Amino acid sequence: MKSKRIAFFIPSLERGGVERTLVNLLKAFVTQGYCVDLLFAYARDEFLKQVPETVRIISLRSARRMPSLKGLVPPRVSISLTTLPKLSAYLRQAQPEVLISFQSSVVAVWAQKLARSTTRLIVRESNTPSKAIAEDKRLLAKLVPLLKRLSYPRADVIVANSKGAAQDLARILHLPVQKIHIIYNPTYDDSILEKSQEPLNHPWFQPGEPPVILGVGRLTHQKDFATLIRAFAIVRKELECRLVILGEGEERPKLEALAKELGIGEDVDLPGFVDNPYKYMARASLFVLSSRYEGLPNVLIEALACGTPVVSTDCPSGPREILMNGKGGLLVPVGNAEKMATAILKLLRDKSFAQSLLQFAREHLDRFKPETCVSKYIMLVEGKRL
Repeated sequence: MKSKRIAFFIPSLERGGVERTLVNLLKAFVTQGYCVDLLFAYARDEFLKQVPETVRIISLRSARRMPSLKGLVPPRVSISLTTLPKLSAYLRQAQPEVLISFQSSVVAVWAQKLARSTTRLIVRESNTPSKAIAEDKRLLAKLVPLLKRLSYPRADVIVANSKGAAQDLARILHLPVQKIHIIYNPTYDDSILEKSQEPLNHPWFQPGEPPVILGVGRLTHQKDFATLIRAFAIVRKELECRLVILGEGEERPKLEALAKELGIGEDVDLPGFVDNPYKYMARASLFVLSSRYEGLPNVLIEALACGTPVVSTDCPSGPREILMNGKGGLLVPVGNAEKMATAILKLLRDKSFAQSLLQFAREHLDRFKPETCVSKYIMLVEGKRL
């Protein structure tokens, strides 16, 4: 049994793919015999309940309130800045062998430097950074490329969760892409299949009902559910069907208003965040990812694991890698409702074609199993190169 202490840092543990990836890694490292610490400033109870009991939970929440930075920096950055002193103090006192930073890695880098720590630092990029930066209108967000350029090369290891994200990050950092390790998200495990079989009490998913198209994600500009709703309105004119979008976020009022404006309000349901999206995925006729950008979208992998054909935007980054250049699902341009509708209709009408795509995709899902991904992280933790 190994006794190395590994620490994971994330500013907030809420509802999303990054958090699910983190929980899967925590479970895997505990299983491998590592001593594991989890450090954060804020966490929702439903995610803390999923953390293994043997993980030491350390709150970095500051008693001092930071001056309001609304309109200047993203909320996560504001939260992260308040963690800097406590994270630095933790590194001095606990001296873990390795710290893996999941978000706000600039803070992790400077906490390590302030602590004069010998802890090996692994920073992880889980999105396509240039797209996220371009869409963030807050003033100080525009400094993020410079901050990353000054900080990330000081880390011992840089990890991205897809080839596309790695290439984008390399451009921002002015580094050769070979300096960035690519490790997919540990998404596909047996628990998805088990949860997908749980009962679903929703009238639209009962036998004999019209097909249901499903979307899952935060109701934000990045996920672009407006394009999905517009595509559904086109499909609905030709085929009786329904649309369910699971998730919560600031764009809910706009999306509800759009569905009403298009005359499809009665056929669109936004139930909010659900603990188990897999039972919806397993019963949906089709899953659609409409994002403007991603890193490596877990929901696309999860839908395929649940046995659901998929349509996805060919956004940077991840869908093209997951769907093997379109051999495992249909790829459509970002923001194009007409082409999305055409792809949806094709798969709903041609079930044998949809199943052939699905079968091909599922044959390549082992890339996203925890044991596959964690073995690569362990190599980095042990100081080896991939």
